Amino acid sequence: MSQANEKADVSRRSFVKETGMLAAASSLVAAAAPRVHAAEDNTIQVALVGCGGRGTGAATNALKVDNGPIKLVGMADVFPNKLNSSYTQLADGNKSKVDVPEDRRYIGFDGYKKAMDLLKPGDVVILATPPAFRWVHFTYAIEKGLNVFMEKPVTVDGPSSRKMLELAEKSVAKNMKVGVGLMCRHCVARQELHDRIQGGEIGDIVLMRAYRMAGPTGSAAALKKPKDESELMYQIRNFHAFLWASGGGFSDFLIHNIDECCWMKEAWPVEAKGSGGRHFRGDYVDQNFDSYSVEYTFEDGSKMLLNGRTMPGCHQEFASYAHGTKGSAVISTASHTPAKCKIYKGQKMTKSDLAWQYPPDEPNPYQLEWNHLIAAIREDKPYNEVERGVKASVVTAMGRMASHTGQTVTYDDMLNCEHELAPEVDKLTLESDAPLKADADGKYPVPQPGIVTRREY
Repeated sequence: MSQANEKADVSRRSFVKETGMLAAASSLVAAAAPRVHAAEDNTIQVALVGCGGRGTGAATNALKVDNGPIKLVGMADVFPNKLNSSYTQLADGNKSKVDVPEDRRYIGFDGYKKAMDLLKPGDVVILATPPAFRWVHFTYAIEKGLNVFMEKPVTVDGPSSRKMLELAEKSVAKNMKVGVGLMCRHCVARQELHDRIQGGEIGDIVLMRAYRMAGPTGSAAALKKPKDESELMYQIRNFHAFLWASGGGFSDFLIHNIDECCWMKEAWPVEAKGSGGRHFRGDYVDQNFDSYSVEYTFEDGSKMLLNGRTMPGCHQEFASYAHGTKGSAVISTASHTPAKCKIYKGQKMTKSDLAWQYPPDEPNPYQLEWNHLIAAIREDKPYNEVERGVKASVVTAMGRMASHTGQTVTYDDMLNCEHELAPEVDKLTLESDAPLKADADGKYPVPQPGIVTRREY
């Protein structure tokens, strides 16, 4: 991947300037340095909570930041095989930066506390478990005064969103630096496109289109639980399949397209209408629809159309587009990176109408988001993406709920919805019952649009 330092530095300064990060209100809470910290040096220690693919990827990017010493010192997960696989992968690629002996690899629902207890204020914890646990882990990180990187989505329902907004205020008051894994906002190509759109190059945006249409993705399509596995561990292992754990495939996957479109518009939708369905389900027992179609409406009446599908053998597309009164733009057209941003003079998006395109050598936004976070920590600059991450999560859940209920759902409806999908997630242990129960046939409740209309199932 291309990672020119000078491009990354320009992007960091532009990002901080353009997004207007919230100002800090007080200094970090003082705490005694644990035994694993090198005294009187500037090493940033990192703990990884949630050792799946995304957590491992985030830790890899963290260890590649080269503006000062950084070291992984603790890991936690509920699955030993995931932790061990993650450790092997990280240690093989970063031997000098990975110092996690077996006694600092924690298994269990309380492992997050043990991993964070290794750190001091100024260090970083990566929160990459299923989103249902985000507010629980973030609460403890705030108590410890730690900087945080958390994966998206950061919430899955109304109650957890309200909790996270309160926690966001507390983290700002403690001058915590917090990154949220909506890495497209750190993409230098998208940043320039954003500036050009805001500068009026395509006129006023009247329509945006977003697509994530592929085959089965992640653990969204789940088969029945094996007899030798607990219900709770099965659901966490297949977290994309269950709304309580992740918001389902809709929230976990479609949030990127939604967020990048809202960024270009510099607005959040006020309502959503949606539809979707389950097709050719076979032996799958998850709660997801196979296709989703949502019409989001902004305050000014402009629209964003979202199409999601996870069905093999169908047209595939992973892209977002904007249409304005003077022209149109490609926001992304090749998954997350490279974005291949373009502006066209008309609406056809033909080569003859091409007005601008970003050069092909794009720095990787997964790395840039870490460069920006660690730079803000070392330079003690205001940096907190939580409120924006919550809003993106609420807007995403708004479209999901509209599809699952068959009703028009407003932003306020979603934020104030009282259906908490996992109300006692903070009390779970390895022996706990799962938040969702299967029926006698091993199947789970699924959305019934038009029948169940005030909650999703």
